[in-house]
Amino acid sequence: MSTLTSPRFRPILLAERFGPTLQGEGPSTGQQALFIRLSRCNLSCPGCDTPYTWDWTRFDPRQESTQLSVDELYEWVAGQTVRLIVITGGEPLLQQDRLLPLVHSLANEGRRIEIETNGTINPSPDLIESVTQFNVSPKTSRFAGANIDENRRINPHALEILSSSGKAIFKFVITRREDLDEVAHYERLFGLAPVWVMPEGTSARTVLDRMTWLADEAIRRSWNLSTRLHTLVWGDQRGR
Repeated sequence: MSTLTSPRFRPILLAERFGPTLQGEGPSTGQQALFIRLSRCNLSCPGCDTPYTWDWTRFDPRQESTQLSVDELYEWVAGQTVRLIVITGGEPLLQQDRLLPLVHSLANEGRRIEIETNGTINPSPDLIESVTQFNVSPKTSRFAGANIDENRRINPHALEILSSSGKAIFKFVITRREDLDEVAHYERLFGLAPVWVMPEGTSARTVLDRMTWLADEAIRRSWNLSTRLHTLVWGDQRGR
């Protein structure tokens, strides 16, 4: 696409791209999707299920990431009929300036764009305009671990921008019951809505075990419940 070939469009640092598959989390669970997973993150959560996007103590960035042009990613998407495109990471908003021409072009041709973000980086107005939905996952103290303080994992201004956009849902990963009061605290403090909770887990058994008590808590607190469909179907396989 000629409008994307300008030298000002820098390549995107990519971890992987895959699909068609199914969106496994949040309001679009079960819908066919293409995934574009970006490399690099501004957090280092021990509970992260994609450490190969940022943890260079365990993974080699030369093997786990590559640079693709906006044109290459656009042509990959354009060659498929799937309408939902999920851009995830890592933390995609670290590269939002590079993503913008891709997101804008795909949105103009009628694709639906979901961006998964940890909610610590302010999205630009131009990005907000083109994105269909932000799936915002602020990190709880349990998930982020002791080495990441609240000032790093919670950005009130970014959460305010995302909330006021009218295009955000707030999705929290839950490990234990104690996490729920922390979620409720952030819900009240920042006016987050709608809230979705989902169990942490990289195996079907763990996900289902935690959902048995998380479902009742979600109902009691007037929240929505998300499974991890991809985990239930394919376990911890990458690229699914």
